[in-house]
Amino acid sequence: MTSHHFEPTTYYISFGSHPPALRIASGDTVATSSIDASGINARGEQVAGSPNPETGPFYVEGAEPGDILQVHLDYLYPNREIGYSSTLLAPHVVDPSYVSLLPERKRVEWRIQPDSNTAVLITPLPGLPDFYLPLSPMLGCLGVAPPDGQAISSATSGPYGGNMDYYGCTAGTSFYFPVFVPGALLHLGDGHAVQGDGEVVGTGIEISFDVRFTVHLLKGKQIHWPRGENADFIFTLGNARPLDQALQHATTEMLVWLQEDYGLDTYAASTLLGMCVQYDLGNIYDPAYTMVCRLSKRWLGSS
Repeated sequence: MTSHHFEPTTYYISFGSHPPALRIASGDTVATSSIDASGINARGEQVAGSPNPETGPFYVEGAEPGDILQVHLDYLYPNREIGYSSTLLAPHVVDPSYVSLLPERKRVEWRIQPDSNTAVLITPLPGLPDFYLPLSPMLGCLGVAPPDGQAISSATSGPYGGNMDYYGCTAGTSFYFPVFVPGALLHLGDGHAVQGDGEVVGTGIEISFDVRFTVHLLKGKQIHWPRGENADFIFTLGNARPLDQALQHATTEMLVWLQEDYGLDTYAASTLLGMCVQYDLGNIYDPAYTMVCRLSKRWLGSS
C-alpha cells in the first residue's frame, strides 16, 4: 500500500480510455486536486475547458473487465475562497406554462469560510440578505472509463458513473464501479461546496477541491450499476432518462445486491424494500438523470 501525491496538469472533459495520469495499485491512497466545472483552479486560473474537466484517469494495476473498483473518499474540501452558482431553475423542472416567465440566468458568488465551515452569499439577491449555508463538500463527477473505447461527455452519466451530482458523494463514503477496461481508469472532478437534490439550477456551489481517496480492487465480482455505502446506508445509482428508467436501474441493482450478498430471496428483498427503501434524487439537469436507491444498514444487521 503506497501513498501518492499527484498534481494534475492535464484534464479531460469526457470519461474515456485516455492515457493514464498515474498508475496505482489496490490499497493505494492518492492525494490530489480537482478544478471547478468551468476549468478554474485553486489560484483562480483558467487551466482547462468545460464542462466538468476531470482529474485522472488513474490506472489501477490488475483491474480487468468483470472486476469491481472500490473508491473510498477519504477527504474532500474546497481549496480556494470564492465559488459560484447559477440562479435560475432549469426549464424542465417547472411547469411548461411557466418557462416563458423565467428571467435571464445569472451567476452569483459565494465566500467559503473554513473557520465556520460555511458558504456565504456575497452577490446581493433580493430577499436573501446575510444568507449562508453549512458546507457539505461533494464530488459531482466520479467514475471509470466506459467500454468499447467510448469517450462520453463529463456532462452526463451511465453505468460507469460520471456526472451523477449525488449529494451523498462525500468524504467517508465508498463507491463501487463495474470495471469495463484494463486499469479501470478512474476519473474525478466537479467539486461542489454545497448542493441541493437534483442540481436543479445546473450547478452546486462550484469550486476547486483538494481530494484524497483510496482504491481497492474486488476481483471477479460483477455489478451492473454503481453502488455505494457509508456508515449508515448502502445505496445504488441508476443513470438514465426518463427518470423512471433511472429508478428502475437503481432498484434492480439493489434487489440483486440484497439477493447475492445478503442472502435474501426475491420475496424477502422486495418486502424489505417496500417498507424501508429511501430514494434520493441525484441529477435531474443533465442528459441522463440519476436516482439513488438507499437502504439503512440497520435492516441488514450492520452498523
